[in-house]
Amino acid sequence: MRSFLRAGTILLARNKMKDRIRAIRKALKLSQSEFAKRLGIKGTALSMVELGKNALTEQNVKLIRMTFNVNDDWLRTGKGEMFAASPYEKEFFEIYRGLMPETQRALLHLAQDLLESQKNLLNGGK
Repeated sequence: MRSFLRAGTILLARNKMKDRIRAIRKALKLSQSEFAKRLGIKGTALSMVELGKNALTEQNVKLIRMTFNVNDDWLRTGKGEMFAASPYEKEFFEIYRGLMPETQRALLHLAQDLLESQKNLLNGGK
């Protein structure tokens, strides 16, 4: 009976994690193939995870956390925020609030350009 409960708990945890994996991918507006590519796994492997047919390895959980800045507690249990706060976020916003409106606007444009460059790099220059 005990092993059945343990197996049931593991299955339940895996099924809920599959939903959180899909939620991360959707929040990032990535297709299964794009998400899988960034993790270095095949799209079919990710599809099997999202369907609940395969579990993620501990290594893949770590990759998801590191690659997409996902909160470990949320990924494993659903508690807390989906994304972990950046260690630079607080400092960045303190600096931003101290800038004049014209400089804030220039910084926003610079950040948009950086984001576009990052997307191009991640998509192989497309």
